[in-house]
Amino acid sequence: MKLSTQILCVFVAFLAIGLLTSCKSGPQVSTAPADVTQPAQRPAATQPEIAEEVVQEPVTESIPSVEVTEELPEDIRELNRRGYLQDVFFDTDKYDLKPESREALATNASWLQSHMTINILIEGHCDERNTREYNLALGERRASAVRDYLVFLGVDSGNVRIISYGEERPFALGHDESAWSLNRRAHFVITAR
Repeated sequence: MKLSTQILCVFVAFLAIGLLTSCKSGPQVSTAPADVTQPAQRPAATQPEIAEEVVQEPVTESIPSVEVTEELPEDIRELNRRGYLQDVFFDTDKYDLKPESREALATNASWLQSHMTINILIEGHCDERNTREYNLALGERRASAVRDYLVFLGVDSGNVRIISYGEERPFALGHDESAWSLNRRAHFVITAR
């Protein structure tokens, strides 16, 4: 009995060694090279194709179209005469910007950003009512409000100056609301090209 148990133990030991040896050498030989080489080859094969497509598409689509832009006159007086910039108007004794004034200023800001070398002077004006000192101060607040809004919209502050004329330079002559409403304004003057 002892001999048969010993033979059985030896047989099981050989069997176990045989199984361990075959399992250990089999998978290492067959799976290791496939796992190592295959992932390294896939990105190398597909990546250049994607990169070429991405680089080539924008180049063909980004060809700029020829835009015809208006040639501005050299003469400053002619620039001002053409009226590229819209005046904005204010209520009595006010310097806050109404919605229609903000729309006009947005248009002015867009034009000024398209012509970045243009310098402007914003004149603040008032109607004839109130004192000279009051109207000069109010005209300055109006011009400042307009300048600040243009700068907020992206216009270079270095291209904008302000001045107040108060009631001294009326646009419309008259002593009623129809004249006064035209005189309560911020007026734009192009000073340099």
